[in-house]
Amino acid sequence: MKGKYPRMAAPKRTTRVNRKRPASKFSRRADEAESKVCARFHHAVELIGRRWTGAIISVLMTGPTGFNEMLTAVPGLSDRLLTERLRELKAEGLVRRTVLPGPPVRVSYELTEAGKGLKPVIDCLGRWADQWVKAN
Repeated sequence: MKGKYPRMAAPKRTTRVNRKRPASKFSRRADEAESKVCARFHHAVELIGRRWTGAIISVLMTGPTGFNEMLTAVPGLSDRLLTERLRELKAEGLVRRTVLPGPPVRVSYELTEAGKGLKPVIDCLGRWADQWVKAN
């Protein structure tokens, strides 16, 4: 016996390894389709659910709007956050940014067809909030 402690045998494996049967090609296809739908749904909910995004989309539902008009229409929204959200919505293809020529140069934002397609969703969410969300 070398050292201070006696040599111990390796512990015996007492747990069983849980081995599943390989998934059939049909169940794999269903899982893949479900995960794609869930991923798209999750992405859409995350996009619309970001802070101030619903309010910005609601303002844009009225038609082309300038940056300062949006700031005025949504109390408490900072210009930095509005810029960030507009960039995100533009990158997702929901908002179109148009630079209007002339001094001074102005920028107008409007919803694309995809953005306008959110109207029933935003309206329905608003009705749900009126019924179920308590006012602060």
